[in-house]
Amino acid sequence: MLFAVNELNDIFSISQGASHEEITIHSVMTDSRKEMKQSIFVPVVGEKFDAHQFMKQAIENGAVAALWQSDRELPKYVPTDFPVFFVEDTTKALQVMAKYYLGKVDPVVIGITGSNGKTTTKDLVSSVVGTRYRTHKTAGNFNNHIGLPLTIFEMPMETEAAVLEMGMSQYGEIEVLSNLARPDYAIITNIGESHIEFLGSREGIAKAKLEIKAGLKKQGGLIFDGDEPLLEAEKDYPGNWPCGMGEDNRVVIKDIEISDESGRFTIDGESYEVPIPGKHNIKNASFAIALARLLNIPKDRIQEGLDDIQVSGMRFERIEGKNGSLIINDAYNASPTSMRATIEIIKNMKSKQKKVLVLGDVYELGELSKEMHRSVADAIDEHIHAVYTCGEDAEEISKAVASRNPSVTTGHYTDKHKLQEVLVNELDNDTVVLLKASRGVKLETLIEHLTEA
Repeated sequence: MLFAVNELNDIFSISQGASHEEITIHSVMTDSRKEMKQSIFVPVVGEKFDAHQFMKQAIENGAVAALWQSDRELPKYVPTDFPVFFVEDTTKALQVMAKYYLGKVDPVVIGITGSNGKTTTKDLVSSVVGTRYRTHKTAGNFNNHIGLPLTIFEMPMETEAAVLEMGMSQYGEIEVLSNLARPDYAIITNIGESHIEFLGSREGIAKAKLEIKAGLKKQGGLIFDGDEPLLEAEKDYPGNWPCGMGEDNRVVIKDIEISDESGRFTIDGESYEVPIPGKHNIKNASFAIALARLLNIPKDRIQEGLDDIQVSGMRFERIEGKNGSLIINDAYNASPTSMRATIEIIKNMKSKQKKVLVLGDVYELGELSKEMHRSVADAIDEHIHAVYTCGEDAEEISKAVASRNPSVTTGHYTDKHKLQEVLVNELDNDTVVLLKASRGVKLETLIEHLTEA
């Protein structure tokens, strides 16, 4: 049970029906098509939809109460005894309700944001923290103004730590989420180029990410990428924990060794290993280690958590391909920064010598799109066998590679069917294929053609 209907009178002052009765609410739902037994229905209003029109379906599917935007007329089919709470804005009311429930559970809250690596860091943090606390984390990409409240409502009452991912595309969005979650600790993974179309510059992106401090509790600490110049000023606050390779960081990463499947490193003379490759993932692990120290989690438990990480889907997911090849599905999302970092992993792989990159469009780069796509070619050299691009501006990558490194095979495709025919011919037991692009490109649709039937 999340709460009883009558508790909501403490939050919302105007209601009708049996709103003062102790009717139990087990879930909060925004989709009227789903089973709604013992649920409260929240009809969210979007740019192209208004869920108020689905109130009847919600009641038929078992809803026991609902919020209702007061500028709309309540339909006559709503039973007179059905509890309805009238609010100015159902989305904001959803957030208020989530804040109320979070206060009831009262876990340690860890908020995570950043241009890249949010989800991997969330997975690392929840795995490490989960060795000592009953831990709940954001599922999938439920990290926005609607997804975060729904994540909170999924949290069991016995939760001791909540690891909440916070996404954004505009100024002010992280501030709203931070004030809702009131994190005890906050993590900024890095400052990249994601959403630069809307925020104008990396400086603007840094400003937006730093909004996570808005709701940070006074005794809380900010853990962040200490090697990022745009976050340099945060090192002046004694309660903050900059992490990185630079010696001026509070958490200094040393002795880095990277293999095809893991990364080893030391912090303060203590050795750690994380079972995902890449220097950037070592830094993501350092955020989890810094947090663990703040929570007094011992070193052996930290390593146990790192070992047990369950990485979310389509994040450097290893798949056996045709003819003994290896497919790396990293197609959940992309930015120029994350593309370059992932390419570095592929270049350094020892188990496969023939390295093929399949790179699609990166969205929301605005006027800088072509230039930033070209910048991906900076990471591509003779260690790469072939680069195939898909989409529109991604062609800038293959064109730049062709001009700088003629020995690298290149090609651009607007038709995925033609691209998959080319890729199938590349596959043998010495080949690794990387798939990476923004979510909307859906590069993962190529996988079924690259694996054994």
